[in-house]
Parts: sequence; C-alpha cells; structure tokens
Amino acid sequence: MNQSSDEQEILIRVRGLRNGFGEQIVHDNLDLDVRRGEILGVVGGSGTGKSVLMRSIIGLQPPLDGTVEVFGENSLGREETDAVAMRKRWGVLFQGGALFSTLTVSENVQVPLKEFYPGLDQALLEEIAAYKVVMTGLPPEAAPKYPAELSGGMKKRAGLARALALDPDLLFLDEPTAGLDPIGAAAFDELTASLQKTLGLTVFLITHDLDTLYAICDRVAVLADKRVIAVGTIDELLALDHPWIQEYFNGPRGRAAVAGPNRRVHEDKRG
Repeated sequence: MNQSSDEQEILIRVRGLRNGFGEQIVHDNLDLDVRRGEILGVVGGSGTGKSVLMRSIIGLQPPLDGTVEVFGENSLGREETDAVAMRKRWGVLFQGGALFSTLTVSENVQVPLKEFYPGLDQALLEEIAAYKVVMTGLPPEAAPKYPAELSGGMKKRAGLARALALDPDLLFLDEPTAGLDPIGAAAFDELTASLQKTLGLTVFLITHDLDTLYAICDRVAVLADKRVIAVGTIDELLALDHPWIQEYFNGPRGRAAVAGPNRRVHEDKRG
C-alpha cells in the first residue's frame, strides 16, 4: 500500500457495538475500522462472535447498541430503498458457500442479479453468470451443475462467483478455506489475493487459517474479551503480550505458518 494509515479511507467504521442473545453478551463496546483496498483478517476464539460481527455490519444482526458506517453512511435502520442501494455494493460468501441446492451454479450466481436488476434479459443473465464462474477459477462446464455435484472447493468458488455477481466494492468472506485441504486452501488464498488486486476490492475475511493470514492479509483484527483487542500487521500483533495472541501466533501451527511457502502470496501482493 502506498498511502499512510492516516490517508487511507475508512470503508467500514464500527463504534461501541454491543451484541447479545438474551443474557449472553457477545460484543461490548467493540470498535473497528476497515480501510479501503485492504484485506483485513478477523480472528478470535470460539464464541467471540466473528460471524456475528460480520452479520451486524451487513444488517442481518441488529446490534443492541452502537453504530456501523459503511461507505461513510450509517448502515443501521435505513429505509429499504437506501438499504438496497448499499447492499448492491457488497458481496458475501457465507460459510460452506450457502448455495441453493435446487439451483444450478449459474442460477445461483443469477440470484442477486435478478433481485437487484429484475429487468435483465435471461440471455444476459446467463452470460454474466458464465463470466463470474470462469473468473473464480471454475471450468465453464460447472455452470449447469448443481451444488451436490461439486467438490467442497468448487462450492466455495461457486459461492464466491455469486458474491461477485454485482461487481461489489466490498467483499465479506466467512471462513472461506474451512474444510479445504492445504492445496485447495492455498489456491483459494491466491484467488482471493488476485481478485482483490484486479478488482480493487476491500475484503473482510473471517478465518482460523494461519496460512491465510500470513499469505494475503494486510492487517489482522483480534476478537477477545467481547471486543477487538488489537488490529495490525502480524508483526505488530506479535509484539503484544496478550496471552491469546501469543498462544495463537506462537503456537506450533503459528510457527509452521511463518516458515511456510504461502507467505510468498502476501509478498507478491505487496509488490
């Protein structure tokens, strides 16, 4: 990145977020900034509410308190017309791909196009879907297949194709490499980094995968104690003495990620 942190535009600004279910409070006074053009990794132990945070940002989980701004505008409690206009500018890949099982890959990709642009000609819909399928590294012959006919990695790519259907500025990825073998996970990381660079995306990426953090993330946000306790590069996080951060990044898996070849993707992305 060429800009200093002070000069970079904040695309997502979360302040004082409070989320809970009944008496269980998941987030309390949580703050977070996501800068335009970065890949921000979001990590935390089980129960820290990583997916809940994402769902709050995209409007699927109304918070108990706090504010969320996306693209410089309040994203909470908007009129439906305004909310639709904002949702057009982001894409979401949920865990497992979340594809509609009764629709083909092509039809899945067409779902957001039909929702936001109901007047599009069917031939154009199929053409756009075919382009998105190939863009995400799937073979053209995957388009007419159903999710049950796809491997786990292909389902993730099909879900990504749907997330990119509307040419978003902002991409949310929830555990995109979960369940993939190391080769498939590394390939998905490379695809994410390539698309981010080519399309100028800002990426909010929830992951447990240390290889992914080292390979493609510009910064990492750590969720613990019901809030974001730290945000920074991995080197900056390693300089902190919080026990969870030290255990996470300095454990055996963390050391393996540091030594692994996937760090090259991150270095290539920087160049």
